[in-house]
Amino acid sequence: MFDRRQFLGTTGMVLAGLATGCTTPGRRAADGAATPDLLTDIQERAFRFFWDTTDPATGLTMDRWPTPSFASIAAVGFALTAYPIGVRHGWVTREAARARTLATLGFFADAPQGPEPIGASGYKGFFYHFLGVTRGHRFARCELSTIDTALLLGGVLFAQSFYDGDHPDEVRIRALAEQLYRAVDWTWIVPRPPFVSMGWHPETGFIRSDWNIYNEGMILYVLALASPTHPLPPETWPALTDRFEASWTAEGDMPHLHFAPMFGHQYSHVWIDFRDIRDPYIATKGIDYFENSRRATYRQRAYAIANPGGWAGYGADGWGLTACDGPGDFTTTGGDRPREYFSYSARGPGERDDGTIAPTAALGSIAFAPEIVTPAITAMHARYGAGIYSQYGFLDSFNPTLTRPPQPLQHGRIIPGIGWVDGDYLGIDQGPIVTMIENHRTGFVWEVMRRNPHIRRGLTRAGFTGGWLS
Repeated sequence: MFDRRQFLGTTGMVLAGLATGCTTPGRRAADGAATPDLLTDIQERAFRFFWDTTDPATGLTMDRWPTPSFASIAAVGFALTAYPIGVRHGWVTREAARARTLATLGFFADAPQGPEPIGASGYKGFFYHFLGVTRGHRFARCELSTIDTALLLGGVLFAQSFYDGDHPDEVRIRALAEQLYRAVDWTWIVPRPPFVSMGWHPETGFIRSDWNIYNEGMILYVLALASPTHPLPPETWPALTDRFEASWTAEGDMPHLHFAPMFGHQYSHVWIDFRDIRDPYIATKGIDYFENSRRATYRQRAYAIANPGGWAGYGADGWGLTACDGPGDFTTTGGDRPREYFSYSARGPGERDDGTIAPTAALGSIAFAPEIVTPAITAMHARYGAGIYSQYGFLDSFNPTLTRPPQPLQHGRIIPGIGWVDGDYLGIDQGPIVTMIENHRTGFVWEVMRRNPHIRRGLTRAGFTGGWLS
């Protein structure tokens, strides 16, 4: 897979700025001080990350900020979902959100598609993982990404269902969303049937790994099954869930499908309401996938309480492992034991853990288990907020264990009394924060997506029944 760490210092212009139509309520202090409603403040700041750092002319959202960066198509999907949340809260007008959304969908609809290694934004309806911010073409040698295209489409279809008025721009948004979704040729990127490849490079062909275990790929298969033009056959889903059993863990008192980083339990749930709907596989377990993610959230907390690695800051109110930035790739030898650290990487219980905590791991799970997420976030803000809470909320990650790195840091900094703190916000980590806070409080994203015929069709073809599908 494409490694974003190769390009953390890439020169580029962040096309930011508060666009016309964005309301400007009185700003709260950005120094970590307590706020009357911390959750609302976190959500609004995460929303403003998308509004401020996205190019209003193209809709391209930066992978990260403030480090100069390429655009991330998955971050665009989260941005398209964040704009109506901003409308709902009065942080931006419907007119401004509509204009931004129309520009985004128009840009992607017109973006060049083709098999050439340069000069294209995508191929066969899929888009490259990262796009340059000037022309929106493939960045460097990154892959045509199936999952990132799926996350982009999550935002596209959300926009299709939210902008349901008679205004010509809303009619156009719905048509462009349909065009983008219908263009994706899911049947092309199945080199090892029935599973979808993780991606494709024009230089070397299909990536040799497939989406064939329990992870964030559920939304990909729901979209692929529902396609009006190039659908995968319905038997694809049971073939997928046949592979889930290898991830089932009966450890502890909450058996569940295990996937170490929290993002695997969150991304599909941003757009799909899995509460009380079941496919034949999860029905045999007596739970639904929402409950599975709730149990995975508790598992993260239990792991932090046990703290087998002896990392600083871990505990009942100090937890959160997912894919995120880290201090760098090096080993320290002082202290109680040698410790290995990593830069951008997936992290999770039983797999990679270097003491790096990502606030999005907890916040993106607030809809699953608010009773343990809210105390963790409150404690995180109270203990570390002066160093980790700023313009767009919590910086991507921090590491209380690392206080004396053995070499100059490539990114982030050491803050006395806190440890290593990242210097960036990441779009794919800000996205679950703004959206899942909303799903926790109002169910708004889920409510809108339940109206989308493609989502309903995909779930039905996958064999889901019950709940809101009945």
